Amino acid sequence: MAIAEDLQRIGEPVRRWARTQKREYSQGEPRPLGGDLGAMGVYLGLVSAGVAAVRASGRELPERIPPGDVALLAVATFRLARRIAKDPVTSPLRAPFTSFQGPSGHAEVAEEVREHGGVKHAVGELLTCPFCLAQWVATGLVFGYATAPKPTRLVALTMTLVAGSDVLQFVYDAIQNGALAPGDGETGARGR
Repeated sequence: MAIAEDLQRIGEPVRRWARTQKREYSQGEPRPLGGDLGAMGVYLGLVSAGVAAVRASGRELPERIPPGDVALLAVATFRLARRIAKDPVTSPLRAPFTSFQGPSGHAEVAEEVREHGGVKHAVGELLTCPFCLAQWVATGLVFGYATAPKPTRLVALTMTLVAGSDVLQFVYDAIQNGALAPGDGETGARGR
């Protein structure tokens, strides 16, 4: 029991400092600093476990990744992070943490974080932010590339093809809506 009391006594100034920092940072707004700190801890833990698993397997991390693979992984990271954060089909993953607000652009939804403050808020912000998710997705793809390059390239190729198809869908839609039609007053002939 003496150890527990000592830990309580030692930890109280740290807890008091953390409460003060949260109050001064948030200025009365419900910010999930504890949840964000937890998310960073989970990320660090997963990366550490991934490094340990790679080392335990006897594999070496690649010294460099060819530029073509970097481009493939970058586009795949973009597409997969956006798919998780904004796609209607992945709404069930976000539903425990968000509420539907309506459509947002082509084949995307707008959602708001349901709870303010705490772990659920931090997870909700992570799951609705493609920029935030990109780090997690990229880390997974990089570890996949380091440990199983062929299947990871296949997954990345799939998501890259989907991103390319998305661009073509937008171009087609723009053409259908007259984006390439000549503007008013153009004659189409040169020199007149």
